[in-house]
Amino acid sequence: MKPVSFVGAGPGDPELITLKGRRLLDEADVVIYTGSLVPTALIQDIKAEAHDSSGLTLDETTAIMARAWREGKRIVRLHTGDPAIYGAIQEQMDALKDLGIPFDVIPGVSSVTAAAAALKTELTIPGISQTVIITRRKGRTPVPEGEGLKSLAGHQATMMILLSAGMIDEVVHDLIDGGYPNDTPVAVIEKATWPEERIIRGRLSTISGLARDAGVEKTAVIAVGKVFGEKESYEKSRLYAKDFTHGYRK
Repeated sequence: MKPVSFVGAGPGDPELITLKGRRLLDEADVVIYTGSLVPTALIQDIKAEAHDSSGLTLDETTAIMARAWREGKRIVRLHTGDPAIYGAIQEQMDALKDLGIPFDVIPGVSSVTAAAAALKTELTIPGISQTVIITRRKGRTPVPEGEGLKSLAGHQATMMILLSAGMIDEVVHDLIDGGYPNDTPVAVIEKATWPEERIIRGRLSTISGLARDAGVEKTAVIAVGKVFGEKESYEKSRLYAKDFTHGYRK
């Protein structure tokens, strides 16, 4: 029996799914996808029986997968971005484990890296930041103690904040309260890689108003940190320095 495949669909551009993910989609007999986020171009020509999970519960999606697997069908559970980041796949995998149904996971391009590409910025620039924090602000889904934005802000690292654009006033307050200076560069990337992609740039002191004026409330990444500002001087990577030798260059 073939395993259920959890496949990362990528951030929006249908060409940013992996070759393996595309092949599995084309071979699938049953596809369950997030209709509110997965681009229609990815599923419009597939031969599979397709189910939009937007209005389904965990029990209902599990029942679809279990029935199809018992019938010997090839199943793809299609998630936006990379399934491992806010993909809510752990409970789905656990449900399949309980039923004795095998599964595998095919990674995808995250909205985090898509946002960095849209900004044409490296997230880890020597001398500026070597750490990336991927997080969200607490809302209907809480965050563990010690992982609030105020606590994380103390690291002054590059921060990519997901699922929080509708709370940007609170995000800014937490970040400033936690130690980021008011003039810290910030960008809000809405629908990275989609045709309607928008980028709003500012500082912590101005970004709330700019994002509100632009009407950005969801499907956006808030990118915070010095790497998003002007980089007149920074430490170049030692990897390509003339005086730096390694196993491939003497």
